Amino acid sequence: MILDSINGTDLTPVQKSRIELVNDHITQLSSNIQRLDKLIDLMIEPYEDYISFLCQIPGVSINSAITILSEIGVDMNQFTSTRRLTSWAGLTPSSNQSTGKKKSVRISRAGV
Repeated sequence: MILDSINGTDLTPVQKSRIELVNDHITQLSSNIQRLDKLIDLMIEPYEDYISFLCQIPGVSINSAITILSEIGVDMNQFTSTRRLTSWAGLTPSSNQSTGKKKSVRISRAGV
């Protein structure tokens, strides 16, 4: 594929060998990605209902839903309220005020 695009170009044998090596590496990486995709598909099979439910949220893709499930899990009993879940995920802005001075109320970068 790469060698066809440079056909007619004056390359040394070493340059051609390096290009072939890079091309082989790209092929190997593509193969590994396909194998990982199949493995992920097998792993998420039992959670298809949860994933399709999460995908109904605007802006949540399949990849996002898989990430959410892998981080939080399916058992929500560990969080006594939605506030605890959003706080655990770092999505709750804090109210940080002392002696009348307001400090930063940005959303934390938890889990970055």
